[in-house]
Amino acid sequence: MAAAPVQLPPARERKPKRTRLRDFWQRVSEGRQVDELWSQFAADARATYGFYKKDVDWEEANKKSGLRRVIHIARQFFWALLLKLAPARRVLLLLALVLFIGSGSAGRDGHSEGWDRYLFFGILILLLLLALELADKVIMKRDLEIAREIQSWLVPSKPPDVPGGDIAFFTRPQNSVAGDYYDAFYTNPEKPEGGNLMIVIADVAGKSVPAALLMATFQASLRTIAGDGAALADLVARLNRYSSAHSLDGLRFTTAVLAEYDPATRRLNYVNAGHNPPVLRRASGAVELLEDGGLPLGIDSSATFQTGSTMLHPGDVLILFTDGVVEAVNQTGEEYGNQRWLDAIGGLPRGSAQNALQYLMKGVDDYVGNTRQYDDITYLIFNSR
Repeated sequence: MAAAPVQLPPARERKPKRTRLRDFWQRVSEGRQVDELWSQFAADARATYGFYKKDVDWEEANKKSGLRRVIHIARQFFWALLLKLAPARRVLLLLALVLFIGSGSAGRDGHSEGWDRYLFFGILILLLLLALELADKVIMKRDLEIAREIQSWLVPSKPPDVPGGDIAFFTRPQNSVAGDYYDAFYTNPEKPEGGNLMIVIADVAGKSVPAALLMATFQASLRTIAGDGAALADLVARLNRYSSAHSLDGLRFTTAVLAEYDPATRRLNYVNAGHNPPVLRRASGAVELLEDGGLPLGIDSSATFQTGSTMLHPGDVLILFTDGVVEAVNQTGEEYGNQRWLDAIGGLPRGSAQNALQYLMKGVDDYVGNTRQYDDITYLIFNSR
């Protein structure tokens, strides 16, 4: 009996070269267009320049002119870059530069074999240095993503239901984690009506991990004190004393607006502790700034705070925000500014808090474009119906 023929697997079809190149580009660029990639690169380049320029002695540079000034600035930029590396990696970078210089000398002398060898090892060392730096960045980014996830547990994922009103909020960290904080919760959830509604927005001085850690302690303190049923004035005073004890002699202060809203009477009591004044856009179109309060929390443990009060009527919109909104810059470095912000609020369309939030965010985002964000940005909108 004849053996059955062996069935070979079908040969794998090789994609045309043009298709392979297109797939490669899609994988590298993640589907972004060239102009979008260039805008992102330009934004990164501006941010990197701003990061290193802080280490340049511009007063000394301005005393020089022409080529001497360029050389002075380039040398200081190089040292700023070099000193941010670990000592072993500094040596690697210097070795790579020596090899590149050696390859140039060998090329001028006509020794092509030596030129190739120097160039090869120089490139190899630079690739090794790049791999080491990327590994550090990936590990740090992973840790920051975990920290961001933990931080997201400290703020509400959705706004509470409010009789006669609705709330919307949004935050965008400058880095993976932020020093901005927002919250909206009832002070006595055990009661059927929940008690008064606490509305909070805060901004810890500084950025990234240190600010995020202080933000977490601020949230824990606020929730604990509010759970004791403390009146607003007492709550702010106790928060200030706690913040002062952990502010590194006032270096890590916190600006904040803490407001207590009574849904039954529509009265809003608030304290502005050195924060950007919330804007109350009346149904008539008039604009009011909520400025009553005092110093930022954490500067003076014995500071006193004035409590402000106002009534919210149907059609009024209360906008709380952090300074990252008005200090957002466009590609020319010009800030969005308070006047543009107030003009945008003056033109708010009628609708829900979410509609107001999207309208205000679009105005800021359109102005900024692809410019890298330099500070955390947070909005909290309360719409009175």
